[in-house]
Amino acid sequence: MYDIAIIGAGPAGLTAAVYAGRAGKSVLLFEGGAFGGQVTFSPKIENVPGFVSVSGAELADKLVEQALAHGADIEAETVEALEKTDTGFALTTAGGERYESRAVIIAAGVKHRLLGLENEERLIGNGISFCAVCDGAFYEGGTVAVIGGGNSALQEAVLLSSLCKKVIVVQNLSVLTGEKTLQDEILAKSNVELLTNTVVKELEGEDSLAAITVENTQTGERQRIALDGMFTAIGLEPQNGIYEAFAELEGGYISAGEDCATKTPGLFAAGDCRTKSVRQIATAAADGAVAALAACAYVDKCKS
Repeated sequence: MYDIAIIGAGPAGLTAAVYAGRAGKSVLLFEGGAFGGQVTFSPKIENVPGFVSVSGAELADKLVEQALAHGADIEAETVEALEKTDTGFALTTAGGERYESRAVIIAAGVKHRLLGLENEERLIGNGISFCAVCDGAFYEGGTVAVIGGGNSALQEAVLLSSLCKKVIVVQNLSVLTGEKTLQDEILAKSNVELLTNTVVKELEGEDSLAAITVENTQTGERQRIALDGMFTAIGLEPQNGIYEAFAELEGGYISAGEDCATKTPGLFAAGDCRTKSVRQIATAAADGAVAALAACAYVDKCKS
């Protein structure tokens, strides 16, 4: 039995593994996808403390190396079931393996909703991004598109309008759905073009995104738009369904405050998968530290 099992190896999960390992706890870390999580999609990151600039892949490698150096065991598996036991928790993976731990930290992150187009996943990090704060500066002086019309999309467009020569907002509905103040700000921008009743049908580009083809849903008319970059802001999808018996969910996110504790003793949530207002690498790492220290205290109490 491990002291602490951590589900997800993004910045939150990997930071938790470092803190728990340094506290002398045995740690098992699960990751069924890319180690580093969403950060691996960013070719350059400039807002992480300690780095003037670092690629997402390099940051992920350093985090994994650090977790391993502090004794974490890693399983490249997806956890598909969680159950409460007399001594803690049991976790079952997609491969059918069963593991036990005294405490669990859920750091499963979220997935950005995609458009479902050919070449889309290949171009993520190569012209397609999800975060203007993270990647907007790479397109300074260029032409970009923002896909979506809600608050997140409009906030992205406002930021990008201060950096880029032109911003094209592509909304599938006839109206924007973001807050009126954001709508007014967008409509007042001379370098922002709004395309409503419009969907993206095709992506072009070999090494990086070069253009998109859009279609008007009312007329069927199509047009090709050359771009330097595209920011997709059509929502996030938390992957927390298997935990709803142990943690309250709000809009799919695990309800946990700044202490990262859920309603089930010994179960904690860290990073983008929990209810929070700011989802950045720095805040995910902070959650990982808080959750790990809380889990360590819980394990110590169980052992005493």
